[in-house]
Amino acid sequence: MNPDIAPTLNFLRERIRTAAVHRTPLRLRGGGSKDFYGQSLQGEVLDTTVLQGIVSYEPSELVVTVRSGTPLAELEALLAASGQYLPFEPPHYAWSQGQATVGGMVASGLNGPARASAGSVRDHVLGVTLLNGRGELLRFGGEVIKNVAGYDVSRVMVGAMGTLGLLVDVSLKVLPLPPAEATLRFNMTQVEALAQLHRWGGQPLPLNASCWVNDAERHGHDDGRHDGQGTLFLRLRGAVAAVEAACRQLLSDALPIAQAMRLDNAQAATDWRACRDHQRPFFTIPPAPDMALWRLSVAQTAPVLDVPWPQLVEWHGALRWLWAPLTAASALREAATTARGHATVFVASQADTERTTGPFDVFTPLQTPLDRIHRQLKAEFDPAGIFNCGRLYDSF
Repeated sequence: MNPDIAPTLNFLRERIRTAAVHRTPLRLRGGGSKDFYGQSLQGEVLDTTVLQGIVSYEPSELVVTVRSGTPLAELEALLAASGQYLPFEPPHYAWSQGQATVGGMVASGLNGPARASAGSVRDHVLGVTLLNGRGELLRFGGEVIKNVAGYDVSRVMVGAMGTLGLLVDVSLKVLPLPPAEATLRFNMTQVEALAQLHRWGGQPLPLNASCWVNDAERHGHDDGRHDGQGTLFLRLRGAVAAVEAACRQLLSDALPIAQAMRLDNAQAATDWRACRDHQRPFFTIPPAPDMALWRLSVAQTAPVLDVPWPQLVEWHGALRWLWAPLTAASALREAATTARGHATVFVASQADTERTTGPFDVFTPLQTPLDRIHRQLKAEFDPAGIFNCGRLYDSF
């Protein structure tokens, strides 16, 4: 570890040990861009932005190690200067009035439009350094791709919402920017879009991201099936010849059922960032004050969900967004379970903006075996139960 970080680590270690002795809850917080996400916010704030900077970066090795409080935008700019990027497109959520950090990216485990094709945050984490609930500095994984034997603890930290420890630094696998990119737009119903995506997914095409949406439908009358005309955006990335050939094939395939066109790359890039950061009209204004934004992760081949709320569909069908009241939790979770997935309250209603624990579960409750594993991990890494109490579930 570089000597300049030693005083900071000593400060953090003592703060954690004191909190553990007195059972004082600590709220681990970087830029605050994900404060809206999770069951509740509790405890004294422990600022992780004191941990900033690039520890090491070897473009030829496609690996970067960065401290957890480093702004995500800073890391992405560094990679772009070498013609590389984070292929899972982590969201920034600038509308949340916070600045996304690398630690928040890992702790939340959230991914952007390319997740279904490029993999997730978890797939690209090679190693982590963290301070556990005893104030011990631990290192898991490493800085090479084939480095895991036994239990891959570094990837357990992805999506743990800071409940297992304070991330100090993270090693990530990065990729070269693809040589070619194209975005196609099709006018089609959700049923048609899902059918086409499933068919195209079985072919050797450089599919990278997709988004089907009908922004106007969200505020209008609907019969509950959401088969009205919408727009499917499809992004291709890869070798120049592969992308050009795929464009010709896909535009030809869609002609019998939909109007189709190729978009300008600069404009399309703006649209994809808006999708990634929830700045499309679908996401920006709740249809009613009591509505929450729900995130349903389902099987990619799942049909249109039989629920009475309009949806935005990503990840080639595997991610469904919709606005619905919290009272719809049972219906939505039943629909998600039927589609081999789960449902999460992503942004709570206006009445819950203080982010206190409400009479609902933000995340789908765990089955008994998984609940036991979660509790055992929590007890091992944070025996005093001080880190981000109640952020994942009320009970821990």
